[in-house]
Amino acid sequence: MTTDRLLRASGACAGLAAAWFLVNLVHPVGPRVLLWLPSVVGGIILFLALVRTARTQALPLPTRRFWGHIATAMAFIGVGISSQAVDVLTETHPGGQQTGPVMLVSCGLGVLLIMYALFRLPLDRHSPGELVRVVLDAATVMLAAAVFLWHFSTQPALHQNDGTGVYLSLMVTVIAMLAVFAVAKFVLSSHTYIANSALRLLGVAMFVGAVAPMFRPTFEAVDVSLFPDMVSTPLIYWIAAVAAARQRSAGNRRSRGPVAPRRRSFSLLPYAAVAGVDGLLVWVTWTHSSDTGVVVGSAVLLTALVVLRQVTAFRDNSRLLARLDHSATHDGLTGLANRALFQTRLHTALTAPGDRPVAVALIDLDDFKEVNDTLGHEVGDLLLAEVAQRLAACVRAGDTVARLGGDEFVVVLDDADPAAADLAAERMTQTLHEPVHADGHELPIRASIGIADGHSGDDASVLLRRADVAMYAAKKLTGTTYLHYAPTMATAGADHAHLGAELREAIADDQLFLLYQPIVALDDGRIMGAEALVRWAHPLRGALAPDTFIPVAERTGLIVPLGRWVMRTAFAQLARWMAEHGDAAPGVLNVNVSARDLREPGFADDVAALLAEYALPADRIVLEITETMALEGGQPVLTLHRLRALGVRISLDDFGTGHSTLTLLHDCPIDEIKLDRSFTQSQIDDRPPVSAAVIHLAQALGLHAVAEGVETADQAEQLLALGYIAAQGYHFARPMPPELLSELLAAGSSLAPALSGLPVAGRG
Repeated sequence: MTTDRLLRASGACAGLAAAWFLVNLVHPVGPRVLLWLPSVVGGIILFLALVRTARTQALPLPTRRFWGHIATAMAFIGVGISSQAVDVLTETHPGGQQTGPVMLVSCGLGVLLIMYALFRLPLDRHSPGELVRVVLDAATVMLAAAVFLWHFSTQPALHQNDGTGVYLSLMVTVIAMLAVFAVAKFVLSSHTYIANSALRLLGVAMFVGAVAPMFRPTFEAVDVSLFPDMVSTPLIYWIAAVAAARQRSAGNRRSRGPVAPRRRSFSLLPYAAVAGVDGLLVWVTWTHSSDTGVVVGSAVLLTALVVLRQVTAFRDNSRLLARLDHSATHDGLTGLANRALFQTRLHTALTAPGDRPVAVALIDLDDFKEVNDTLGHEVGDLLLAEVAQRLAACVRAGDTVARLGGDEFVVVLDDADPAAADLAAERMTQTLHEPVHADGHELPIRASIGIADGHSGDDASVLLRRADVAMYAAKKLTGTTYLHYAPTMATAGADHAHLGAELREAIADDQLFLLYQPIVALDDGRIMGAEALVRWAHPLRGALAPDTFIPVAERTGLIVPLGRWVMRTAFAQLARWMAEHGDAAPGVLNVNVSARDLREPGFADDVAALLAEYALPADRIVLEITETMALEGGQPVLTLHRLRALGVRISLDDFGTGHSTLTLLHDCPIDEIKLDRSFTQSQIDDRPPVSAAVIHLAQALGLHAVAEGVETADQAEQLLALGYIAAQGYHFARPMPPELLSELLAAGSSLAPALSGLPVAGRG
């Protein structure tokens, strides 16, 4: 209420000042002191409003410091304006302006303090080109303001041979130019600490203060006792009071939650300044003004500033395009060539004229997943960056080192026969022999290198596949080592290389199928939900478990179509169960998703489309992720939040095996945790089991908990006693075909331990 009264009082002062000034402009009325009184009272009101803003605790310290400086500056200016009023009112000749040293010093100090406050505000990070453009834009506005001040204030004083007036006008011009530069610099810059609306209002107030003296000759022609300050000063005070109120309002909004800063990609202010000077140029040319040369010169200089500004922008845009081109062909983490550039370089080497030897070396870091899981992705990224630098340093200038993804690197050795490839591989093994020091950890490196030797005209995909086979054969050896591809290599390695092509056919030919493992209530064995588990009915190898083909799918990129097939099939099955069994259908269906799925920007949209296609309530779907996936940050976390917004539930699988579980529960949208089977099956000693701590944590955070891997009645009884409600495992049922689960649902069966005798279909 106090702030509202201050703002209304300031507005009333400005309104009364304007009204009383207009009345006296028509006909002098009343004592002259009434014309100056709103300026004095308005200054006091503004000072109180600024102090209140400076003491608003919801604002950050730089913001409060800024408004404190403005309050002090307005105190100096208020003293100066009051001194000017006294000088004018006590002048022997009412028409003469008596500007004493108190007014000059006080107002000068006030304006300088305002500029200091503006310049001290922290800026966001800018590139050198952006800072140059901001300075040029501000200089453009400053020069335009100087031209107007010259034409309407300084030049008339020169013609009147008023030495004091010329000196005062020049001083005001210099101060106004600096003030306009300071305001323009921050209005044109992105900023964090001052509300956009407040800063714009301060710019308007400074503009009014700079332009108002231009109208002195106009008012003097009517009445020498009328000064523009009588109207402009209360108006400036009111605008500044509104700005302070806007800043307080912005601070209150920020205290209720984060406010995304608005980006200013383009500003019309410098262009408006140029247009204003161009208009003035037309005017002085039309009226044959004596300062036409000055205005023409200023217009030319403004044009030069604009041209320089545009040249700077063009150069920055060229650098940006170059960075975009580089990012399109290079890995963002390591700076190496990416898969696309690698394929281009390999194709170029294989299509070169003549019979040139070409070798491809595929490098895979062993045990890298353990580094990520135990030390975190930040340390893993440091390890990858260091390995990339070492590999790039031990190849020739014409060779290409690329990162294919994850911990897999590849080198194109152009014009390299097997002997030259051996030398390159020796350098790689030597450079990788030294451990990597990352974030205080000493990390030994073990890598497997597979080399495929070829010639011009060979097929690039065949060469890469052979390097892959050789690399997997090298994994069977101890330490960091390398092998050249040979047709006699182990069949398992060759089969692994061909498995990707077979998996693509399997997805197209319906060789995949889903089994469903029930999630049951521990107290009575009723079916609460089910987890969908993919299997592959290989025509030659029989039924394959996920750990056989999922790594191949991830390496080849087939994990994305595989994941879409699993989701569509599982969603369709749940829809059939709901239509057939109604309330007896599984309450939820758990589906595993891969890290690659979460990196896809359109993954959440695909899930939403499937929900709509099968008319499924979103809360009946639980998507299972691992801690490693969520730790990636970036797009995966954004995808999780979008899925959560749809109503889909998120489950954290293998809970307790990672290294940042509590951080994940705080930062990621998790609804459910699945206790890893290693804790479920651990023996009870004299200490409380980890499973007890996990259920207490889940209850405290309001999370649903499911115990995995329950294989005995003792484990089930222990979990029930600890407070677990749901579990899954061989004690209740092994993964089963949907038809068998449908029979259980129709019979309303309670899953008794006898069902553990169902045929084994593989673990989930």
